[in-house]
Amino acid sequence: MNLTRERQPISAPNAADADHGELGAEEVWQEPAARLLARLATNPAGLSAAEARSRLAIYGPNDAATVKRLPLWLQFLGRFRNPLVIILLVASGLSAATGDVASFLIVVSIVTISMTLDFVQEVRAQNAVEALRRSVAVQATVRRDGACISVPIDQLVPGDIVELIAGDLVPADSRLLESRDLFINQALLTGEPYPAEKQAGDTASGAENPAGASNAVFAGTSVISGTATILICRTGGSTALGHLATSLAEKLPATAFVVGIRRFGLLIMRFTILMVLFVLVVNIYFDRPVLESLMFALALAVGLTPELLPMIVTVTLARSAMDLAKRKVIVKRLSAIHDLGAMNVLCTDKTGTLTEATIELVRAIDGRGVESARAYAYAYVNSSFESGMKSPLDDAILAAHPYDMAGWKKIDEVPFDFARRRVSVLVEHEAQRRLIVKGAPEDLLRLSGQYESADGEVHPLDAETCRAFEATLDGLGAQGFRALGIASRLVDMNHATAAISDESDLVFSGFAVFLDPPKASAGATIEAMAAAGIAVKVLTGDNELVARHVFAEIGVPVTGVLTGDMLTHLSDEALIGQVSQVNLFCRVNPQQKHRILLALKRLGNVVGFLGDGINDAPALHAADVGISVDGAADVARAAADLILLEHDLSVVHDAVIDGRGAVQNVSKYVLMGSSSNFGNMFSMAGAALFLPFLPMLPIQILLNNLLYDISEIAIPFDRVDQESIALPVKWDVQMIERFMLVFGPVSSIFDFLTFYALLHLFKADEALFQTGWFIESITTQVLVVFAIRTRRRFYQSKPHMFLAAMAFGAVAIAVLLPFFPLGRWFGFVAPPPLFFVYLIGATVAYLAIVEVAKGLFYRWARLSGDRSTGR
Repeated sequence: MNLTRERQPISAPNAADADHGELGAEEVWQEPAARLLARLATNPAGLSAAEARSRLAIYGPNDAATVKRLPLWLQFLGRFRNPLVIILLVASGLSAATGDVASFLIVVSIVTISMTLDFVQEVRAQNAVEALRRSVAVQATVRRDGACISVPIDQLVPGDIVELIAGDLVPADSRLLESRDLFINQALLTGEPYPAEKQAGDTASGAENPAGASNAVFAGTSVISGTATILICRTGGSTALGHLATSLAEKLPATAFVVGIRRFGLLIMRFTILMVLFVLVVNIYFDRPVLESLMFALALAVGLTPELLPMIVTVTLARSAMDLAKRKVIVKRLSAIHDLGAMNVLCTDKTGTLTEATIELVRAIDGRGVESARAYAYAYVNSSFESGMKSPLDDAILAAHPYDMAGWKKIDEVPFDFARRRVSVLVEHEAQRRLIVKGAPEDLLRLSGQYESADGEVHPLDAETCRAFEATLDGLGAQGFRALGIASRLVDMNHATAAISDESDLVFSGFAVFLDPPKASAGATIEAMAAAGIAVKVLTGDNELVARHVFAEIGVPVTGVLTGDMLTHLSDEALIGQVSQVNLFCRVNPQQKHRILLALKRLGNVVGFLGDGINDAPALHAADVGISVDGAADVARAAADLILLEHDLSVVHDAVIDGRGAVQNVSKYVLMGSSSNFGNMFSMAGAALFLPFLPMLPIQILLNNLLYDISEIAIPFDRVDQESIALPVKWDVQMIERFMLVFGPVSSIFDFLTFYALLHLFKADEALFQTGWFIESITTQVLVVFAIRTRRRFYQSKPHMFLAAMAFGAVAIAVLLPFFPLGRWFGFVAPPPLFFVYLIGATVAYLAIVEVAKGLFYRWARLSGDRSTGR
């Protein structure tokens, strides 16, 4: 049943006017369309904007993966669910009950400030990234208030009327109201690789399998060809795809970056728990106050836990995403920035990257190269009637010069697919029905038994003539021209449907010849990518001669070639053996692109894929970094991790460098935390054994942690050394562990030296010892960032002013606080002047030893062949 598309004025449908609750799966295709419209209180002109907003509040976003965000105040309170923080607050509350109210207030204040700092930074970063992500959200054409508008897919509601064309994602489980030559790729739901034909109607065929119902389309599928008008019936988690996602609870596999961050956090946590238990047992063994010992151990655990790590990661990656947006790259998945920094192979199409993507039809010729008006006419008719997503070649044909379509009538169509590499339309003209086929020239020559010359004469296509036509095609390719073959055949007037079997015994008409000029900057960009450690491999549907001509024009050598035919005869193992040496893959289909990417990944490469076509989604999903362009097919943009606002390889190169810088800055915090935290563990364990008092009060440990966290906030803004981002950057947890084992003990040596100086040189009592170690600890712990942030000598790499200001500001607070009345609240006393002489000497000596150790460590790492984030 095809319903009218007339946009008549309507009164706004209202949710209260009909029973439009969630529909059952069968109701989507079993009920008559008119009844569905009534149940959903809508009509073919669509909902009103006000009613759509009301329904959105009821049904929620149309996104099966959406997790409803809690209000900000609940998110903030969630920060206090950390068991260590809860126990610490309870213990400090007990302390207040015994009369130590000041300590309780200080603990609560410090914990609140630290949590607020973390929360505000992370929320701001997440909001900024979400705004960027929404700027490239997939849109749907929906009828609202009787007019067609574009809205993000997640804003659709039951009752919406949506129009679909080739390349669109099906946004929700829907009933077809109208359809024309509609073919749907529903492999995600059914596993079938071939498109399924769909038709509007009240009777569904193929409904044994829900996704097979011929009069319904489902979320997660996509339009291969044709057009449709649909009624949205079920959205979000209520769709078939939503139920599947919920039942499987499937998560994407964690990236190396995410796994590395998690492993580092767990490593520090295990060491922290062991050390805290050790300190607590020792204090209780020496009959020290249990409550005070418990608070000390808990404060120590809070201080040693890298609780700032999630915020640092989020803010660093978000800041990188904002920078990339300025470079015309929109990041949809934050962790993709790390994968981008680690990428060492980029697979891309030729059009738009190596060429200008300004395709122009230069001529239409017969098989011998003579201008042919008939070849152009058939090409024009085919492109005009084709209902699938038109390629740039179709646009070039239709834009070349007008052709009078009067008297031509379309009867049927066999849509383009990548296996056949052609599209056929069945047309009627002057009382004759003809199948006109346009596609890969080699295939059309193989399917033709006759040919027609430019004067219209039809002749047998023998082997010698076929070789002559192939030579014409090769000559075009050698000059850099792309070509489509044009062929046709007459059929009976009662022939009402077109089928693939009709594409045989054709009459070959000739070639449509196109020019896509090479991009002048492409050669230099590929050289820059190679210098940055990224191998660019071109995966194109063009033939080898055309591709080789483009490579020669831009000055890039061809290191190896594999064609689609060659790939069909290669096993996966044989492909793995050859794929590294090949940089040009010709006449490849989407399945072969997928194979190539998997082969590269099995060799240990981090692979990016740049694609914008309807059938590029599998390759975009398979790649470590899926990259598409603004204006690409919906399915490609939905599958991509990054969206380029400008189709140019130089944009990708800039994004890679930016991604490497972001990973380097995250690594700085990790290396800082691993070295200082591990050192503090040794120091605390040693102090607990021989001191008759706590080496620091619990509130002093928390203050130390707060000042350290404040100093580290600026790390996401820091500069990175050019040599550190010259090659791909991979996350290496083993290197971080080795770094911790080397630099942690160096930190502890100076802590123990300070213990000795305080006890024997300055004859410190409990308060002076705690004050002195607090100052020395924060000074060395913070200032070591200037050494750890670079592999160069620290004075050869200039830090960002924000980082320098925050670091010296934190040290200044620690040094000056004991001289102010507020310091007494924390149990501080003013150290003698000679202590600061010692502090300066010890800090300089510590930084000097760290510099020496750093040089030896990285020299050993280079000899060991390490290549990691620490570089």
